[in-house]
Amino acid sequence: MRKLVYFIAATLDGFIAGPDGSDPSGPDGFWPIPEDYLEHLIAEYPETLPGPARAALGVTAEGTRFDTVVEGRRSYEIGLDAGLTDAYPHLRHLVVSRTLGESPDPAVELVAGDPVARVRELKQEDGKDIWLVGGGELAASLYGEIDTLILKLSPTTIGAGIPLFGRKAVFEPAAWTLTDHTVLASGTAYLTYERATATVAVTVAD
Repeated sequence: MRKLVYFIAATLDGFIAGPDGSDPSGPDGFWPIPEDYLEHLIAEYPETLPGPARAALGVTAEGTRFDTVVEGRRSYEIGLDAGLTDAYPHLRHLVVSRTLGESPDPAVELVAGDPVARVRELKQEDGKDIWLVGGGELAASLYGEIDTLILKLSPTTIGAGIPLFGRKAVFEPAAWTLTDHTVLASGTAYLTYERATATVAVTVAD
């Protein structure tokens, strides 16, 4: 079964965007992109680069992790504001929104219904894993379906912003197991966590 992987950049204080939700790595963003961060991204996760960035950097690698990307409307609109109706033309692209009405791009599937049900259908299909790109509100909706959490943890704090699971997430503790980590010279850490399997203690009577 395919996994839903929340692959996301976060600050040390747990934010994925500033208070206004704009692109933190954009021209006016606060997100630093050191050379080794980009090199690691290209080497290990080339499919997560948007189409224009892949073209500018000469990246043609298909990638080994994801063939599908899922994102929420606010995250998608960052690309739309930049003139991109499909920021990931090399991936199967789904956008979850009840307000868009229709997809701005024939290659982008609009999910107007229950995102949990749609993700469960995707998991049953053949293929590589499913990349949940954001935003926080959608991640909160899909909280129980996230199998893997990969944080690109920046040595940056911002004090306030959009949390990892949005501002409306409910209190629902979950345990995660660290399965891989790479710490770059710039201070960025790539941390991979798998959802821990709950164990039930069984007492056998004498």
